[in-house]
Parts: sequence; structure tokens; C-alpha cells
Amino acid sequence: MLGIELKQVRVIAAKEFWDRIRNRWVLAVAIIFTLFALAIAYFGSAQQGEVGFHGIELTIASLVSLVIYLVPLIALILGYDAIVGEKERGSLDLLLSMPITRLELLLGKFTGLSAALACSTLSGFGLVGLLLSYQIDLASLFHYAGFMLSAILLGMVFLSLAVMVSVIAQDRTRASGAAIALWFVFVLVYDLVLLGILVVSGGAFGAEFFPFLLLLNPADVFRILNIFGMEDIKVFYGLATVFPATLANPWLLGSMMVAWIIAPLGLALWRFK
Repeated sequence: MLGIELKQVRVIAAKEFWDRIRNRWVLAVAIIFTLFALAIAYFGSAQQGEVGFHGIELTIASLVSLVIYLVPLIALILGYDAIVGEKERGSLDLLLSMPITRLELLLGKFTGLSAALACSTLSGFGLVGLLLSYQIDLASLFHYAGFMLSAILLGMVFLSLAVMVSVIAQDRTRASGAAIALWFVFVLVYDLVLLGILVVSGGAFGAEFFPFLLLLNPADVFRILNIFGMEDIKVFYGLATVFPATLANPWLLGSMMVAWIIAPLGLALWRFK
């Protein structure tokens, strides 16, 4: 119905993916993820005078904080020039003169970049998971696999936002500025504003809407998806008091992540046309 030729999408996606492989981007990010994850897993309690692995829940809780800061930034940097970069190089008009639609071009770019980021995430965190598998049970290993999957979804959300910025921006400079602004808003500013409103109003304003407002931030959705199921950790994060269990359904939160992927891509396609 949309007239998509999957072969065209695959060709563009493959080019984007192998470009990242050839310039060692995937390897560099995978090494970064591996080193950080190993350091957190075995040295995360060094400040308390303890060294070594102390359980999968504490490890995942620490990795969640790392991923929230690192993965969105990497995804935005990876995708902010996907379209505007082609425009500045003069290759966009050439691409669009070929038998390819704008939808196929966008999906190809997004799919290839997502595959590169997913490969880095799985390689980096997966290696650490393999090392930890000898010290944890099957349920904990399953929980860790869910963490890796949610990290990939978070990366795809911010890649989608990056592609949207790349379509809307007039040049790479503005696109990079907008990408960094999105990172500040979703990762740093959003939660501070919500907490500030609650504190200033003494909890009288927005308390009943607070859980729903958290769902409007993909970084918060990712955090809740990974933390809420761990009884000892969610109290430390404060989620037990502000987020109802009825909204903490993994399928609901996963659907919110998927919606966050689709919506910016839809807006990018509308603007691109």
C-alpha cells in the first residue's frame, strides 16, 4: 500500500551499516560499552571498599544510569547528518533522481544505522553478559538480556529523533545543535523540571499526572522498564512512590518505546515529502 520496495531499503541499509563497520565505528563503541560495563560490574562498589561482582540487580541498575547518558548521545551523533549531510555533499539530489522513494531512503538510512548501533550494543554488553553468565542463574541472565534489548530500543528512539532533526535542519551545524539540545532536554532537563514543579507546588500540582508525564520521556520509560521489577532497587530510585504498578507493565512500556521510534520517523517522512 505504501509502495515500499524492500530491496531498495536493504541496499541503503547495507551501505550505511558497512560504512560504520569499515570506519571502525561499531568496534569503537562496542569497546566503550565493554569497558564501562566491566568496570561497573566488578568495581562499582569500590567506594564502599568492596571489589567484585555483587549481583545482577545492582549491576543492571548502574548500567541503566550509564546507558541513559551514553546511548542517546551516541545515537544522536550517529544519525544527525543522515539526510542533511547528503544534502550538503550534493548527493541527495542524485539519490532522489534514482528509482527510490523518500520513504525507502529514510527507512534504509534508519535501518542501517540502527543495525550498526544494535551490533555495538550487543557486542559490548553481550561480552560482559557472557562473562557474568558463570556467576548468575538463568533468570538473572534473562533479565540482563532484557536490559540489552531495551538499550537497543532506546538507541533506536534517539536515532529516530536524529533522523527527524536531519530532515528538518537546514545544515549540519544546526542539525548538530538541535541533536545536542534534544539530549539535554530528555536526559537532563525534563526530569529536573518535573521534580521542580512537584517541589514548588508541594505535590499539589501534577502529582496525579506525574506517571503519565514520565511516559513522555523515552529515557524515563527505559529506566522504569529496567528498574521497576527489582524490589530492592526501585525504592532507591523513588519509583515505588511515584509510579503505579498498573503502568509498569513491560508490554505497555515496550509499546511506548516503539511509539517513540515510529512518531519521529513519521514526522520526518511528512517533512521530507
